[in-house]
Amino acid sequence: MASSSMEQRKLMLKISDTVYSQVRKHGEETYPYECCGVLLGKALDGTNEVEAAVRAGNTRTDSAHNRYHIAPQELVSIQRQARERDLDIVGFYHSHPDHPARWSPTDLNEAHWLGCSYLITSVETGVARQTNSFFLAGAGEDDKRFEDEEIQVCPERCRPPAP
Repeated sequence: MASSSMEQRKLMLKISDTVYSQVRKHGEETYPYECCGVLLGKALDGTNEVEAAVRAGNTRTDSAHNRYHIAPQELVSIQRQARERDLDIVGFYHSHPDHPARWSPTDLNEAHWLGCSYLITSVETGVARQTNSFFLAGAGEDDKRFEDEEIQVCPERCRPPAP
């Protein structure tokens, strides 16, 4: 059985060094709680190219040390900001305080934006250690899954400005 063309392509998240550093610093600043935010950019042929990261408040009050939640109103506001900049939501990020930069069953359960990247940074005793990215693949909620995604950190912007 042939696999889909998306599965044949290597999945990649392209992100500038500046934005990558901002995401990791956010995790350090919120330690020992999870940070969270939204990645804005463009999706092109299996590659999510990040141009900006927008911090979001973690509204989890029951277990903010190992869970995150972005309020729907804040997400709508971030989506409007993206449109104003001619960008799309291409992913989300959060930290795992004192845990590996791997997705958990809860992360998969609570991920609903198919085609987006989910960037996770492990923060150990207040220091960002490892960052991994996972692409949310599938046709819907019943078959969604995370696939490992390569991260390419670019010195400046990862794609040239539009003409």
